[in-house]
Amino acid sequence: MKTELCSFCLKSGILCQKCSAKVKAGEISELDLRIARLLLSLEEKYPSLQNVCFYKAVSVGRSLAIIVGHGDVPRLLGYGGKIIKALGEETGKSVRVLEYGVDDRKFLEDLFMPLSILTINTIWLPDGTTETRVILRRNRGSQLPFDLKALKEIARKVRKMSLRVEFAD
Repeated sequence: MKTELCSFCLKSGILCQKCSAKVKAGEISELDLRIARLLLSLEEKYPSLQNVCFYKAVSVGRSLAIIVGHGDVPRLLGYGGKIIKALGEETGKSVRVLEYGVDDRKFLEDLFMPLSILTINTIWLPDGTTETRVILRRNRGSQLPFDLKALKEIARKVRKMSLRVEFAD
């Protein structure tokens, strides 16, 4: 697995000067360390993780977003979802896998999976800020498969995106 930290630091649990400086500077959080170690421990059981590039982890409430490199989402979702399930059991959170460096639409599609996005609009507010309005398709009577408040906060933390989510039947 490729990450900002060296693999020796992840395996040993003791950070070298370079990695320790990244943690002190706030480039890497304790959560990033924990998730990187978890992914590294799963690498032996799931060899496809060797090619995954891990960037960051963001936790909000009972939701956890893992940001990985371009094209790495299927590698984490593979094996019948066993990797995601293992991460969810270890952290006690609902896991979302997001791709790093993609456009807003792809980011939002990954975030709100399995619901499909009907439209995305940008709303300019009087104070000069913008809000992104997302209209999702929802089946009548079905419950949301995620915590909407947590996903809005993840979008704010990862992309500095303020979301307004609406539903169409």
